[in-house]
Amino acid sequence: MNSSIDPVELASRLIACPSITPASGEVFDLLDNALRGIGFEVHRWVMGEAPDGPTENMVAMRGSGGPHFGFAGHLDVVPPGDGWASDPFEPVIEDGVLIGRGANDMKSAIAAFVSAAAMVPQEKGTLSLLITGDEEGYATYGTPRIIDWLKERQIRPDMILIGEPTSVDQLGDTIKIGRRGSVNMWIDVPGTQGHVAYPHRADNPVPKLARVVDALNDLHLDKGTDAFPPSNLEFTAVSTPTQASNVIPASATAQLNIRFNNLQRGADLVRLVEQIAEREAPGSEVRARISGEAFLTPPGELYDIIVSAIREETGIEPGLSTSGGTSDGRFLIQLCPVVDFGLTNASMHKVGEHTAVEDIYALSRIYSRVIEKVFG
Repeated sequence: MNSSIDPVELASRLIACPSITPASGEVFDLLDNALRGIGFEVHRWVMGEAPDGPTENMVAMRGSGGPHFGFAGHLDVVPPGDGWASDPFEPVIEDGVLIGRGANDMKSAIAAFVSAAAMVPQEKGTLSLLITGDEEGYATYGTPRIIDWLKERQIRPDMILIGEPTSVDQLGDTIKIGRRGSVNMWIDVPGTQGHVAYPHRADNPVPKLARVVDALNDLHLDKGTDAFPPSNLEFTAVSTPTQASNVIPASATAQLNIRFNNLQRGADLVRLVEQIAEREAPGSEVRARISGEAFLTPPGELYDIIVSAIREETGIEPGLSTSGGTSDGRFLIQLCPVVDFGLTNASMHKVGEHTAVEDIYALSRIYSRVIEKVFG
């Protein structure tokens, strides 16, 4: 378009719109106006009710035909927490660093891509932005609903870049070519409440739950692969409904999370935990929520384009990783190849979240190179 949008200025304006998950409204209005100003057709809709909604989603498209390159991101942020030196939703720049909730994850990356799209002439193909207001939560009404919208209209990108902060020590040192899957489970073991002085009149669920925990803690799910570390199970909480020291509880619950590689499937892991729980504590119930399956994007055109753009701008040869948390790539992979690449991630979700101003400009230049290579 050969227009000019300052990515730091746009990032600051986005940060100034509080958008804790699930997000809608003002922050989308701001991005909408910026995109329409550089030739995008913007589609927006709001879905769902509390606690997982209302969530706003946006699909912005420019051009037609192929190739179709998509950029995916989220405008929602995690709660700021306490202890900030300044208002987390009043962005400030100090010593060359932009400070504010969302500066790192991931409003600055969205601003960088919009700035890149404004600068690069696009004479063929389709450029799209897939933006959700619920990535930090369960994504009930988030990116999966964007995928539904695309499929209903028979729209399928050829490749998607997700702007999550993937770099570790310096911009460009790491891209994510896949992510581990994640499943949360709650194991409920029933018992019979009673007085601790009369244990024969009660049925204590705690020792039974302890046997389940021990058995699961001894599991070795796999040895990992060349691209992924071994799948890992971690207990995150154990609780009973009774806090009194003289009462045997009526039930006991353990909460766990498994981060798993592409040797596993979420549903298979749930069945495995169910079998062990039933063996060690008959009558147990397992509740599960699968956040996403593991995925891996093999080397190909998208990988080559992004690595080349990073190398040309920074001189760095990026490493390939599947570490860290999940991203919406777990959903988007059903459409096309997906790679995550963005800013350094040391301050994401932290008090005082920040990003170097020069990194935002450099990221925009990298994204410009990516767009040029796709449509050149």
